[in-house]
Amino acid sequence: MNQLLLLAQIQELGLLRYTPAGLPALDIVLKHDSTVQEAGGPRKVSMELKTVAIGETAKRVQALGVGGHARFGGFLAAQRNGRGIIFHITELTAQEAATRAPESVSGLKS
Repeated sequence: MNQLLLLAQIQELGLLRYTPAGLPALDIVLKHDSTVQEAGGPRKVSMELKTVAIGETAKRVQALGVGGHARFGGFLAAQRNGRGIIFHITELTAQEAATRAPESVSGLKS
């Protein structure tokens, strides 16, 4: 199974575009910061991840705007040029700044 769950902040939003099938698509950069446990000790994690949302999900992400926080769910795939990976968002739950957990949680299953 290829599934990624990530609490993150929207760092960059591209312009809304449309696929050849007429679906809205949005290129996004997500930023994630947290402390996780690895090998019995804490590890600080900070990263930016290229992301895309298609269809109704693109509109929901766009409505959050730059700086918006959410729990994003989806899958990883190769980029079109075959260099690197891209996170495809298939679901999201907006997180209010006051109710966000102090440590973000990420999980990857393959």
